Amino acid sequence: MIQQNEKFQLTNWEIVSVNPADKNWDWKDFFCFWAINVQSIIGFSLIASLYIIYDLNFFIVFSGSLFASLLVYFFSNLIGNLSQKHGIPFVVFLRTSMGLSAAKYFGMLRGLIGIFFFGVQTFFISKSIVYLIRITLFNIDPNLLNKEIFLSFFMALNLIDWFALIFTFLFQYLLFSKDQHLTKKLIKFSGIFVYFGLFLFLIMIVSEHGAVVFNRFNQLIDTNISFQKNTILQFISVTGTMFAFFSIVILNFGDFSRYAKNQKELNRGNLTLIFNLILFSLLSVLITLGADTILNKNLTEAGKLLTNPTDIIGKFNNTYLTIVVLFFILVASMSTNLIANYIPSQNTLLNFLPNKLTLKSSGFIIFFISLFIAVFWLPLLSQIGILSFVDTIGAFFGPIFGLMICDYYLVKKRIIVNKDIFSSKPESSYMYSNGWHIKAVYSVLIGFLFSASTIWNIDLRFLQSYSWIIGSFITYITYYLLASR
Repeated sequence: MIQQNEKFQLTNWEIVSVNPADKNWDWKDFFCFWAINVQSIIGFSLIASLYIIYDLNFFIVFSGSLFASLLVYFFSNLIGNLSQKHGIPFVVFLRTSMGLSAAKYFGMLRGLIGIFFFGVQTFFISKSIVYLIRITLFNIDPNLLNKEIFLSFFMALNLIDWFALIFTFLFQYLLFSKDQHLTKKLIKFSGIFVYFGLFLFLIMIVSEHGAVVFNRFNQLIDTNISFQKNTILQFISVTGTMFAFFSIVILNFGDFSRYAKNQKELNRGNLTLIFNLILFSLLSVLITLGADTILNKNLTEAGKLLTNPTDIIGKFNNTYLTIVVLFFILVASMSTNLIANYIPSQNTLLNFLPNKLTLKSSGFIIFFISLFIAVFWLPLLSQIGILSFVDTIGAFFGPIFGLMICDYYLVKKRIIVNKDIFSSKPESSYMYSNGWHIKAVYSVLIGFLFSASTIWNIDLRFLQSYSWIIGSFITYITYYLLASR
């Protein structure tokens, strides 16, 4: 009986090596994966702001974004190839570098961040549901929303807010707590569907105001660029900003790359990130300029120009258009929540209690905790500066990445003992010191100090966009010097 418990206590069939029959993701699937990563409200606003709002040369923004995407491509290939070859998610692979016990706790850091942002993202997703409900009620009876039942608030939420929030959580739980086959379908559908919506909206704008929009776009393209100190600093700043935007998904990219057919398909798929970024940037800028043109603004008022999709659509006095756009925003936001927050959190929970949790039970834990985060987000959490604390936890991600890459490629020479990844026997290759690899833990902590210093040290905050890379590099060097002896 003891032997049987030892055999399965680190095993969960959802995080073991992928069945070869399920390794069926090709480059088109990863195209949709990267499409989802750029198709967010934050991504739209960030890209449109860099090109239009800030006083930056067009080619500096373009080249900085392009270089950032190349960095993401390079790092994603490095860590993605690990999981593709061995078929296991990021947090399970972490056992080989940090030890069976250490991987549980350090891996949960990614899960905590995922659960937190799942709650926050769901809160904002529910607001789109609120708008749809309010539009419906208003069309039924314009005075209905003035009734007392809709004007009473609890925890800064009224009846419609509460209904939309609970509904959004339940809908996501029922949709996300399935196997990877449904996840793949959701990713493909969302990536294509949202692009369809963006093109549709752009066509509507260009059909009536095409000449004005493209003329304003041409004004943005300033070919006069001189390579001075300020130019280089702007390039570095744009690169860091865009890399930081994508960095959240790099560490746990193995959660998805494990399903790739082969490394060739994976690398080709990752390369589509560059195309996605260029395409989405073009659509974001043209739609922003087009919407501004329709709303009778001009380029001299760039500081007041709207770059948030929800703000833009809120200015249009068109109920049907608003409803359609809100549906596209819902799909984009939920799919981003799935791959950036839900799946990483689920895998870390399954790794933490592998023989006790399932897809549904781990999903319920995410649902339960993130519901509290969503409820307290507006009245409490958003007021107390909790994002600095969350950023501090996130400062571990770069160092953990640096450790895994150095350990696998340089120290272990791409050789791991698969059976020992799920064995807690004392002679297991990855038990180290009672499940803790001291050199690895020490290296991660050193990298974390450098990474977190860009958050808490005022004099180093100009490097915050590069905290992930800094922490990764420091840990990489530290671990190599310690472990290669």
